[in-house]
Amino acid sequence: MSKKKNRNVGIIGIGQTEYSSHKEYQNQPEMINEAVRRALADANLTVDDINCVVHGNMELFEMVHQPDLWHVLGSGSYGKPSFRITTGGTVGMTVVCAADNLVASGMYDVVMAIGFQKQGECGSTTAGITNMADPFWMRNIQTGALTATTANNMCDKFGAERAKRAAMKHRIMLDRHAALNPGAHRRLGLEYGQLEDLMEKSPVLCGELRLIHMCSQSDGACVLILASEERAKQLSPKPVWIRDHITIHLEESNTNNLAWQKPESSQRVAALKLFARNGITDPIEYFDVFEEYDPNVWWSIDWLRDFLLLDGDEHIKMVENGDLNLDGKLPFNPSGGVIATNAIGATAMARVAEAALQVRGDCGSYQVKKEVKHAMASGFGGTQWTTLMLLEKDLDWQEV
Repeated sequence: MSKKKNRNVGIIGIGQTEYSSHKEYQNQPEMINEAVRRALADANLTVDDINCVVHGNMELFEMVHQPDLWHVLGSGSYGKPSFRITTGGTVGMTVVCAADNLVASGMYDVVMAIGFQKQGECGSTTAGITNMADPFWMRNIQTGALTATTANNMCDKFGAERAKRAAMKHRIMLDRHAALNPGAHRRLGLEYGQLEDLMEKSPVLCGELRLIHMCSQSDGACVLILASEERAKQLSPKPVWIRDHITIHLEESNTNNLAWQKPESSQRVAALKLFARNGITDPIEYFDVFEEYDPNVWWSIDWLRDFLLLDGDEHIKMVENGDLNLDGKLPFNPSGGVIATNAIGATAMARVAEAALQVRGDCGSYQVKKEVKHAMASGFGGTQWTTLMLLEKDLDWQEV
C-alpha cells in the first residue's frame, strides 16, 4: 500500500465552462472567470478563502506570454501566491498534481487550480505542434497529433477489418456518451447503424486515421478547488480524495522512441508503478470509472491495453463486448472524452473533474449506472508524457 501523505487532500469545488469551437463573446479572463465562479459556488467559498492559485495552459497556441498576469482580472489571484505551469497536453493534470502537492505539503490549506485554452482565437494548433519538433531529428512527429502509426499497427496485428470496426464502434460509443453531456463540445448524434458508412466515407487525415477518429479543437476552462482533509471535511459534504498520482515521460529518448527503439509505453509504466504502490492488482475490477485522455480513437483503444495491463486482444474485446459503456464492466469516458472536447490546457484537468463528478454522483444524464467509489484519470503530452491520478470516495484505502 502507498504511504500516507503528509496531509490528505480533497477536491471540494469543480467548475467548467461549456465547451465550444469559438467563444467570441468572451475574452480569456472572462472565460476563466466563468469557471472560477462556478467552482467557488460549488465549494460554497469566496475568492478570499483561496490561499494560492495554480494556473496552466499551452501559451504557444494563443501566442500570449505569461497569460496568468492578464488573467488576474478573472481568476481572483491578485495579491495571492501563484504558480504558472506548462507541460504540453498534460498541463491540466500537472496543475492538479502541483496543487495537490502544495496542499499535502502543508504550505496552503485551500488551493485553486485553473486550466484553460481559447484555441478559437489562435492560429493552427497543428502548425504549432509541428514547429516544436526539430525538423531533422524528429521528422516522425512533423505531422503533430495527426499520426496513423497506431492505427496501422493495430490493423497489422489484429486484422484491418476487425481493427477498423472496433475503432468506429468505440467512436460511436464516445459520441453517445458526449450526447448526454450538456457541456461537451462535439455531440454528433452518431448511431451504431452508421458504423459501416462512417468507416467508408469519413474523410481520411493520414493512413487509417480519419477525421471522425480525431479529437476536437475547443475553447473552455476548468477550475478545481483542493483543500486539506481538515478543511475539506469542514467545507464539503462530499469531498473527493486524491489518493495518488504519477508522472512518467520519455522526453530524453523521444527521438529514439519514435525511430528505432521501442521502450515500454509511458502509459503502462505509469500504471505498473502507481498500481504497485497502492496494492491494486486488478484495475478492471477495482475501478468504477476511467476518464482517459484520448486524442484519437486509435490511441484511446491502444492505451486502454496499457493502462489496464491487458495482453493480446483483450482491449479490443472490451470494445466489442460493450464493456466500456455507461452500464459496462468499466465505464470509459462517460463525459465523451477528449475526442468530444479538447480545450488543451483544460483537457487533462477535465478528466480529473469529470472523474470526481462521477465519484460525487453529480453527472446527471451521463452518470454511470453503478456507485463510483474508485476512479482513475489520465493525461497525455507530446513527449510520450503520461500523468495518472487515482480518486477515492472514502479514506478507507489508507494504511492504519
